[in-house]
Amino acid sequence: MELAPLQLALWGGLALGVMFGAVAQATAFCSSGAITDWVRDGNSNRLRAWGLAAAVAIFASQLMIGFGILSLDKSMYLAAPLAFGGLVLGGVMFGIGMILAQGCPARNLVRLGGGNLRALVVVLVFAASAYATMRGVLAPLRANLEAATRSSLGASGIPELIARYAQVDSGAGRWVIALGAAAVLAMVCLASRSFRNSPRDLVAGLVVGLLVAGGWYLTGVIAYDEFNAAPPASLTFVAPLGDSLQYLLLYTGASANFGIALIGGVLLGACAMALARRRFRLEGFGDQTDFFRQIAGAALMGVGGVLAMGCTVGQGLTGLSTLSLGSLIAASSIVLGGYIGARWSAAGNTVCGADVALDPAPSTARS
Repeated sequence: MELAPLQLALWGGLALGVMFGAVAQATAFCSSGAITDWVRDGNSNRLRAWGLAAAVAIFASQLMIGFGILSLDKSMYLAAPLAFGGLVLGGVMFGIGMILAQGCPARNLVRLGGGNLRALVVVLVFAASAYATMRGVLAPLRANLEAATRSSLGASGIPELIARYAQVDSGAGRWVIALGAAAVLAMVCLASRSFRNSPRDLVAGLVVGLLVAGGWYLTGVIAYDEFNAAPPASLTFVAPLGDSLQYLLLYTGASANFGIALIGGVLLGACAMALARRRFRLEGFGDQTDFFRQIAGAALMGVGGVLAMGCTVGQGLTGLSTLSLGSLIAASSIVLGGYIGARWSAAGNTVCGADVALDPAPSTARS
């Protein structure tokens, strides 16, 4: 029986989510943990895994575009006008928030799948604050900020901007930028012997990068509906978590989509992997101050993620794979915010009276 495009998107999103959740649980793939490893211990392996994932995602996605298999012109990363204020402010807020919450939304979903009840609270607060910023009480403030800082560049893609202002062919420029960016990222990541000798990090980077490209192919080709065309999408967790919360609360008045199926798949994949590795265990908050710190981090991530139009996966991998200038700005701002938060917490500072704990050391986080 042939499946309808929506069914293909739902089942495909579920499958991609299961694979992401399983891999992230087994390898501790985590952007906030990557930054804290680097700041605290000088260990860049997880940061390089993130970089390798970006390189693979850029190369595979742009390869499909170059051969005419896929078009991402209508994706949110290229179709939306650049609003620099939201990208920078939101990115920094998100970066600081993920340090306070001990993980980005994707990482907390994976932890929730492994039985971490702290992650449940973080995910719920994140989803509520994100939805409030998208369509709720904070939406007017977001809209005003975007309107006040909207760019007049007329394009969001780096190849298109270069073609416009340098008077060169955008197709040739796309190949040069895509191949150059992917090659440089891969070489920088693989320059470390420690990283090359870490199969877990290599697998994480390769698989996650391919999953990003797979998401584009699924929604832009396999599940594309020419009669009810929707923008292509791939791995991202800000809007899908807000939509998932709405879906849970308003089931009869809401409909599932690729993003909601992706969220469910991540939970299933992480849970299955945790059970298979005998790592599933229920965990709660250490104390009251730990609770307030992670709540504050989740709220910052929710608001910041919407302003920045994505998270470390949504902008840092999926967005970058489109060669979007906005994604580059947002991802850089998230890293800056994460670095500020990690440096501040490493110095022994507190929030609401609580020590700002860094993500567990690799030996603990990857157990």
